[in-house]
Amino acid sequence: MEITFALIIGSLTFAGVYLVLRARTFPVVVGLTLLSYGVNLFLFSTGRLVTGGQPIIGSTENYSDPLPQALVLTAIVIGFAMTAFVVVLALRSKADTGDDHVDGTRRTDLPDEATIDQPREETGQ
Repeated sequence: MEITFALIIGSLTFAGVYLVLRARTFPVVVGLTLLSYGVNLFLFSTGRLVTGGQPIIGSTENYSDPLPQALVLTAIVIGFAMTAFVVVLALRSKADTGDDHVDGTRRTDLPDEATIDQPREETGQ
């Protein structure tokens, strides 16, 4: 079971890093989410992988540590909030620049800012 769990954590981390290195917004958001899933599973595995174990020390011979479970629960809530923030930030960036690239370069085929922000003539109506 430990080998399978380690392979799952490794594949989530690999896929997350691969997607974070992409040049578009949506794959970066999905990559960050996959990385957070991998970290959550890693934190969860630090509390011993025991099936049917109770989280109370002394009540049974096999017990599971409740601290990693609490850490993972907190990380899930924080990860959801950060994912929502990154999605809103990406939507705002796309609305402002008209492009969803995350590499920081400006496209040359877009009109200049001076032509976009020119004041409109008032017609008096």
